[in-house]
Amino acid sequence: MKSLLKFITCGSVDDGKSTLIGHILYDSKLLYADQKEALELESKVGSRGGAIDYSLLLDGLMAEREQGITIDVAYRYFTTDNRSFIVADTPGHEEYTRNMAVGASFADLAIILVDAKQGVLVQTRRHARICKLMGIEYFVFAINKMDLVGYDENRFRTIEKEILTLQEELGLANIVLIPVSATEGDNITTLSQNTPWYAGQALLPYLENVDIATKGEVGFYMPVQRVSRPDHTFRGFQGQIESGSIRVGDRVTILPSGEQAEVKSIIVGFDAVTEAYANQPVSIQLNREVDVSRGCVLYKDIDLYVSAKIDTNVLWMDDSPLVEGREYIAMIGTKTVSAIISKIRYKIDVNSGELLQADELSKNEIAHVVLSLQEPVAVDSFVEHKTLGEFILIDRVSHMTSACGTIVKRLDGDKELYTFVNGTIKARGDIFEEFFYDIEGFTVNKVQSNDYVYRVGDNIPVHGESYDYPADFDIIVIRDKVAISIRNEQIANIIALRDYQYSELPILNGRGFALAIHNETDSEDFYQSLDTSFTEDWYDKWVDFGVYRRIVFKKL
Repeated sequence: MKSLLKFITCGSVDDGKSTLIGHILYDSKLLYADQKEALELESKVGSRGGAIDYSLLLDGLMAEREQGITIDVAYRYFTTDNRSFIVADTPGHEEYTRNMAVGASFADLAIILVDAKQGVLVQTRRHARICKLMGIEYFVFAINKMDLVGYDENRFRTIEKEILTLQEELGLANIVLIPVSATEGDNITTLSQNTPWYAGQALLPYLENVDIATKGEVGFYMPVQRVSRPDHTFRGFQGQIESGSIRVGDRVTILPSGEQAEVKSIIVGFDAVTEAYANQPVSIQLNREVDVSRGCVLYKDIDLYVSAKIDTNVLWMDDSPLVEGREYIAMIGTKTVSAIISKIRYKIDVNSGELLQADELSKNEIAHVVLSLQEPVAVDSFVEHKTLGEFILIDRVSHMTSACGTIVKRLDGDKELYTFVNGTIKARGDIFEEFFYDIEGFTVNKVQSNDYVYRVGDNIPVHGESYDYPADFDIIVIRDKVAISIRNEQIANIIALRDYQYSELPILNGRGFALAIHNETDSEDFYQSLDTSFTEDWYDKWVDFGVYRRIVFKKL
């Protein structure tokens, strides 16, 4: 039986993705006679002066033809003498990044095209990050349009240096660079005489022979998709085995309940078997009645846990921005649960890789966020158990997919979310963030200096590179309605804002900005203003950045 390779092609607009795959199909004689004739006929009325336009094999939608770009994800299935393939040709335009992410979610390998004339672009970096986020570990960087730069080796080496820098930045383990011309066919199916300086394989032979060594997951686990009860004598839990194997008589644990039971029978299709393996759909019957429903997980020989709070990386795909506190529907494994964006830790600049503080996230941006789930769910990190470590977020009103993401780790307690904690009173605070002006990137960045949780009696750092606070002051965290008293550089009290009394000391907000409260009258007016909307005029009246803070010039 031939092995199967699932791969994706991606890159910037007009980098030649569709042309590349079309040329592979044409040169390898993988087209039916009527397809070949139709392609040659349609190319005669196209834009290449009668020469074959290989992209027409994949750009099937009329809107794509008119714009000259790929909008939908075009899947093609083909087989050579050595291997079977499924390829997803994905959009290059930034507007269709969500479509590209869909294609990446199924693939084992990514072919990222780079225009030899333009080199590594923002979209190149974005697509590499998304492929990495989706768990792809094998990358081919096809340096396309070498014919337009005269097959110049120096140009290829310059782009190679840029890609090697990107590899180090993203931690890409397996990369190959191939100089190609998708239009002319150089190094597509056979090595080209135009690149005698290239010593590697042509693209198709490499794809036929590359060994995709996927990391094996440890232990057995199966998310339950359905409970089958054809009659009162049988109650089976149906799903696909994601890892490991299971035998009749094995003892399994069920999450989230933590109950245990033995496997009484295993059904594959219509046949009873004694053992089943990874990737098989099965029905498992247990030896006693336990509480199991869709979204539960059966497992053995591994440590799995339930958590209601998870640390994640997300690709935001919604037209509406991601903001803290909004509720979505999360789908993790076979479980559907309500989820709230508790905290945006930072977003990632797709071009430079910088970690930037952010209050919201726009379409096609990538960020590290904390999700709070409505109930504890069986989860794990994406690198350990893929199915329990990946998820999507769905808008509760429109039912559109708002984000896809991977779980970095599960979280316990409040350490990851709050800066100030006193029993049940908790407040977020960015007062210890540093404000740096990047002298190379010409941007102001907020950098979180620590994730420490402060409690009553703790000393706090009142001096930083970009802030200088007095020894005695009060903090009002408006979004959490909490007041913190600082005396002699130490936390004296953390109380609900409704219990706070003006102390005639300086007052700062949770970000370290001075509040214009200088007497009892100001204090009363300020409290009343909290019931209004926070407009620009409100900030101009009550908030002053420059009293205790400054922006420090820094090379980041």
